[in-house]
Amino acid sequence: MFDACQPGVVLRAVLFVETVMAVGAMFGSNNLWQWAERLALLTAGAMPATLLWLLVACSLKHRLGRLGRQAHYPVGVVLGALAGLVACAVLAGLGVAADPPWLASAVTGLLLSVLLVIGLGLRARARTPAATAARLAELQARIRPHFLFNTLNSAIALVREEPAKAEALLEDLSDLFHHVLKDPGESVTLGEEIALAERYLAIEQVRFGSRLRVQWSLDPAADQVRLPPLLLQPLVENAVKHGVEPSDRGADIRIASERRGDTVRITVVNTVPAGQGASGHGVALDNVRTRLGLLHDVRGSFRAGLRYGVFRVRIEVPA
Repeated sequence: MFDACQPGVVLRAVLFVETVMAVGAMFGSNNLWQWAERLALLTAGAMPATLLWLLVACSLKHRLGRLGRQAHYPVGVVLGALAGLVACAVLAGLGVAADPPWLASAVTGLLLSVLLVIGLGLRARARTPAATAARLAELQARIRPHFLFNTLNSAIALVREEPAKAEALLEDLSDLFHHVLKDPGESVTLGEEIALAERYLAIEQVRFGSRLRVQWSLDPAADQVRLPPLLLQPLVENAVKHGVEPSDRGADIRIASERRGDTVRITVVNTVPAGQGASGHGVALDNVRTRLGLLHDVRGSFRAGLRYGVFRVRIEVPA
């Protein structure tokens, strides 16, 4: 529950506390200048206490994980009360209050801490496989039933004329469904996702032949970055569905990965037939965007759009 090490959690906690302080500063303020002055004083006490709370919560994350959820709320409450006392001590040291409100500060810190712990708990619950099972099932279902039928029909057609090719096709199909149907946990590596996409495209290559033109530009240094399972698969399938299938001339698909310092960029690009929009990509893209946010929060970036007949998806994640 105490995932206070995440930059996104730190940012939300700071904004939450600052919002509460801004509202509190309104009481007793007769004008904007007085409100700003009160807010500055409250921030001077609240921000060091908040950052201290986050630092301690982050350092205790693994120990609290071993103790179980029952220990999280009591520890959070105690930390909140102590943070409130720290804030009061800072204000007393600045000479703001002649008679420091120690009890009121402790209770305020306690209540704010309870809200923070509840928020962290909800976020942790959203990240667990149990809570994301519906999203994962939806993503797995995006390997459409008629894809299976088309693949089997292609294998049947090849059995007599090219039995070795038919065997390779069925092996790729078996590997593909083995990966899709197993429980991969919270994350997998980019290398595993690329291997899955390669099997899928190898199957579709038999079906579409020269209409499916794939270009890979992969950086080996990016292979170990962590991604939500089945993140790349729906993007590649979208490229085939909306680029290759509707066009007699097929489409060009480019899949690239690149590591730049502490960031990895993943790009999936496909040409689309003239006059076709990007509306059909929405369901899969929303699913991928949401699941990327669950794993990497604000450190992950997702962009997608159609421009000049080329649909581009770009993902950036921490290395």
